Amino acid sequence: MLQKDDAATADESTRSGASADPAHNGESAARDDILRVEDLRIAYRIGDREVDAVRGVSLSVKRGEVVAIVGESGSGKSTVAQAIMNLLAPNAEVTGGRVVFEGEDLLPLSERRWRGIRGRLMGLVPQDPALSLNPVRRVGVQVAEPLLVHGLASKHDAADRAIELLEMAGLTYPAERAKQYPHQFSGGMKQRALIAGALAARPSLVIADEPTSALDVTVQKQILDHLAHLTQELGTSILLITHDLGMAAERADRVIVMRQGEIVDAGPAAQVMTAPTHEYTRKLIDAAPRLSAHERRTASTQARIEFGGEPIVRVSELTKIFPLPKGEGDRRTLTALDAVSLEVRRGETLAVVGESGSGKSTLGRLVLRLDEPTSGAISFAGEDITHVKGEKLRQLRRRFQMVYQSPFDSLNPRMTIEQLITEPLLSFGEGDRSSRSKRAVELSEQVALPDGMLDRFPDELSGGQRQRVAIARALALDPEFLVLDEAVSALDVSVQAQILKLLDELQRERELSYLFITHDLGVVAETADRIAVLKNGILVECGDAGQIFTNPQQEYTRMLIEAVPAFSA
Repeated sequence: MLQKDDAATADESTRSGASADPAHNGESAARDDILRVEDLRIAYRIGDREVDAVRGVSLSVKRGEVVAIVGESGSGKSTVAQAIMNLLAPNAEVTGGRVVFEGEDLLPLSERRWRGIRGRLMGLVPQDPALSLNPVRRVGVQVAEPLLVHGLASKHDAADRAIELLEMAGLTYPAERAKQYPHQFSGGMKQRALIAGALAARPSLVIADEPTSALDVTVQKQILDHLAHLTQELGTSILLITHDLGMAAERADRVIVMRQGEIVDAGPAAQVMTAPTHEYTRKLIDAAPRLSAHERRTASTQARIEFGGEPIVRVSELTKIFPLPKGEGDRRTLTALDAVSLEVRRGETLAVVGESGSGKSTLGRLVLRLDEPTSGAISFAGEDITHVKGEKLRQLRRRFQMVYQSPFDSLNPRMTIEQLITEPLLSFGEGDRSSRSKRAVELSEQVALPDGMLDRFPDELSGGQRQRVAIARALALDPEFLVLDEAVSALDVSVQAQILKLLDELQRERELSYLFITHDLGVVAETADRIAVLKNGILVECGDAGQIFTNPQQEYTRMLIEAVPAFSA
């Protein structure tokens, strides 16, 4: 657990947009700061408009300190992180303020000077791993790159160190994983590889933008424990950008709450979480999912679900084996899914949990026939679809859809939001242009997209807004069955609560069935009727949500539950 020093932060009283930087109170305090952001202002140019994204943000991070910035998607927290590392989008401009790191003003620096800072003195764990890993380079090479670029290791030693870093980040078979390419990794595995790379050179400051959003709770704990080790042993400082209030409460020394480009609340973590001064902070805390929610979910769904009814989806002895590159190591294959049998009943939500790389996403893709199984059988609505192809498979797409883990991967950057949402309707010849546009408006309202988004492009939206577009598109054809692969992991808690409520309402109205793949057990408690637990491709436990949470039968399941931050229990 990242250590908190309440004595060092007890005098902090920043509120309602004022500076979150106690170091401004004196020169001696300022000398303890590794990072100071002073009255930072950033604007985006969108067409002929200029939008203020960050408005007068001031904060500090001390040596060995963990500072968490929380807030809704679009609040400006990631923009602050990007500005600190001089990685703003081309249409963004710093219009005022300063960023001081190790006593040096960063904003005027040349790119040559920045190349000596990034990766060596300042590490970054970016929000979306799909955009940050080179698809044509092996993962181990990319993890080792900071060591080679900064002359910290020979090529051989860097390769060995990359394997150690991947193991530290929680990847199984790290030597084999180092030789694989990003497309062979799940989203969570990619995230762990990025964390390994960010820590390779042991930087003095790590900016972690949603560093564990794609990770299950056990690996989240492992990664955060390692970051804690760096803060304690090396004095590494952490600026943590997150929508996870449980993580912020448990892991940060101080918490800064942003809304619409401004700081609205700040102070010691315990103080902000237990005695917030701003209504927005209270709203975020109230919206956070908790494990105890499974009791309410169980009570509200008992009468609705026909537990004896015909399953809408059934898989039997489902197995998926991937080949590994030839001539590399002793292992020639990787078993992602090993003889898994389970079913999803009409009108229910089956949550699939387990470590990243456990086979969750592989299961979802096989069920929807996006990948071919190595062996086993898949049935949908009583019909064997294991080997269905061509037009028959295409027509099945009307009846089941997927919401992908990464909206960056699944949304065409050249299409407007309206075009993306209505793409399934156009593909199947549904309606005319006018009716499709009307449907786009309805769906955008259902998923809580702000007004005026339909004529924009994906790169003009925040990560959470893009994920809402992906959910709207999946609902366009009124499917019977959805696979939701970490569908709310990119959303802040208040929007997450809206989306989960929406999914529940749709399920009740239309008897929708969900296969809900997630690492967030709080979300599982809010949504699941039953839970399937996977480990290394094997189904280790499956049962009613209440039974799993209150009386798990397997040690691995107990470990998952015990790793949930206390705030979310």
